[in-house]
Amino acid sequence: MKNVFFLLLPLFFFFEGTSAQDTSIDKSKDNYKSWVHCAPKFDDLFFKTQEATRIGNNVLLYQQTTGGWPKNINMTAELTEKDKANAIQQQSNINLSTIDNNATTTEIKYLARLYQATNLKTYKNAVINGINYLFKAQYNNGGWPQFYPRPVGYYIQITYNDNAMVNVMKLLRDVYKKKSPYAFIPDSICQKAKSSFDKGIECILNTQVRNKKGELTVWCAQHDKNSLKPCKARAYELPSLSGQESDGIVLLLMGIKHPSQRITNAIKGAIKWYNESEIKGLKKEFFTNSKGKRDFKMIPCDNCQPMWARFYDLDTNRPFFCDRDGIKKDDISQIGYERRNGYKWYNKDGFTVLGKYKKWKEKNLK
Repeated sequence: MKNVFFLLLPLFFFFEGTSAQDTSIDKSKDNYKSWVHCAPKFDDLFFKTQEATRIGNNVLLYQQTTGGWPKNINMTAELTEKDKANAIQQQSNINLSTIDNNATTTEIKYLARLYQATNLKTYKNAVINGINYLFKAQYNNGGWPQFYPRPVGYYIQITYNDNAMVNVMKLLRDVYKKKSPYAFIPDSICQKAKSSFDKGIECILNTQVRNKKGELTVWCAQHDKNSLKPCKARAYELPSLSGQESDGIVLLLMGIKHPSQRITNAIKGAIKWYNESEIKGLKKEFFTNSKGKRDFKMIPCDNCQPMWARFYDLDTNRPFFCDRDGIKKDDISQIGYERRNGYKWYNKDGFTVLGKYKKWKEKNLK
């Protein structure tokens, strides 16, 4: 009976320790989103299972010689020998290393938690290599590119898009504070993490856009790595004020204890912009179009929640929309079906910012 108990113990940890999360792990190779969404939700017991180790070994396999990771990889997938050989071959393809789509930060945290549970130095070394990659990728002005060391393209610009830079800075903040799971990180690296974080804050303050009146507003999704001005990424991602990417930046700034006057001014300027840039009296209405596909249009509404556009014109602060031809449109109905439905043009993230600001204001603006 005792032997049966020990045989069943790993299964106990697997199902009991991770609740419903593990039973829904998607092991298909093509669904990377399942990885970045489920990895932060694994509980501590999961990291004591054989499944956690199997996934961790996948993560090690995909780590590149830079110390970073490529994006859009489902680390939970069951790999064939051919898959493993391909992953090893790609380790030296350094242009794939990125912080986009939650890459690198997700893998560092996963391996840190796995080291916490197993005390295996292989995982510790990989974590430290990953953190050192983040140090190397940072520009002297404090910003991070989407890809490093890729030499050309919009990938090399300072990237706030999809919280890429914010995710890095939140991880580094946890590292220098030795917050779990990073208590094992050497003090010398923690000190570098603090310095790197502070440089990142300086970059954020230096890239905050001022309007024609000279007032502080918010940020573009990308900023030029040299001039720090808003810049273009993909054809439909033009220089703009971002109603989506800016929320993560403001929340990061509000998380700083004893903020300087400059940080305080940055937060107040962004909050003012969020209040002034609400879109009221509109909501999404979904319908089935003539081709039988799900589509949507914006319709007038009474007493509906305000929202924010993803992009606002730098000069007029009016929302705009863009197809792959790069031409600004005033109405989302003026762009094609593919981009209209394949991109997040509206959001309600401003509510989180404004809600957090009330508490921050009570604490910091007495």
